[in-house]
Amino acid sequence: MNILLSNASQDPIYIQIKKQIKQNILKGALIEGEPLPSMRKLAKELQISVITTKRAYEELEREGFIISYVGKGSFVAGQNNDLIQERRLQMVEQGLAEIVKESKSLDITLPQLQELLAMLYEEEE
Repeated sequence: MNILLSNASQDPIYIQIKKQIKQNILKGALIEGEPLPSMRKLAKELQISVITTKRAYEELEREGFIISYVGKGSFVAGQNNDLIQERRLQMVEQGLAEIVKESKSLDITLPQLQELLAMLYEEEE
């Protein structure tokens, strides 16, 4: 698992870890039952405190993305496909909300934004 931390990010380190693991689960890069690195191992790899990785794992478990077993480790939890799709849509909606806000501040009209989105969407196909 490849986690990249940024000192320039406004998010605390544990949130950066949580977001990246969550995205990997939602994208299907991490599948149900797959083991995650131990908190100690991940902390060592990222050169951060174990407390930080523990907090990220606890939040992921609270949100139902992972399951932890004492003495065995943490694993990707089984996900309901409808719930996964809903969470994916939420992620896109949040990103689009930020784009809309920025577009309005730059006086970009809705038709211009729609045209740009359509163009970018078609490039990816």
